[in-house]
Amino acid sequence: MLLIAEPFLKDPNFTRTVILVCEHKEEGSFGFILNRKYDLTLEELIPDLDGLNHVVSVGGPVQRDTIHFLHQYPALIPGGTELKDGIFWGGDFNLATRLLREEKIDPARIRFFVGYSGWTDGQLEEEIKEKSWLVTPANRRLVFTNNPEDAWKQSLRDMGGEYEILVNSPLDPSLN
Repeated sequence: MLLIAEPFLKDPNFTRTVILVCEHKEEGSFGFILNRKYDLTLEELIPDLDGLNHVVSVGGPVQRDTIHFLHQYPALIPGGTELKDGIFWGGDFNLATRLLREEKIDPARIRFFVGYSGWTDGQLEEEIKEKSWLVTPANRRLVFTNNPEDAWKQSLRDMGGEYEILVNSPLDPSLN
């Protein structure tokens, strides 16, 4: 599922974000922010990956010393977990970066994240009940979009109706 931050969510970690929830269990949940670019590229984060000037996203505020990835290559990158309809999380990181360097996979079909977003037992359900998040099914088009910065607006447009109107909401409604 995708979590879409309601327009007036004040938490700076999640303002106007779209999060792909990768795991939702009784003990808690975790996922990756899809529309927040990290300041460094893959090669700047990991010197051994010289030449991989690949964009990295901020996955969330938790464990910012870890790198995760989503991809669409289950036959080429073993060990991944299918989240939904051709969206895979993880697998052999060294092989994934080698295939990327050798241009054997399309850079638009693999995304890297620093850190992740996490919730403890019942926390996400409570935030949804409080209407901090809109929930909608995940899809590859939004996960692997060429314009991640537009994912929040696009996800609301995709929901249509009353949600589409929220696209033009100001960050601070008192300034309207």
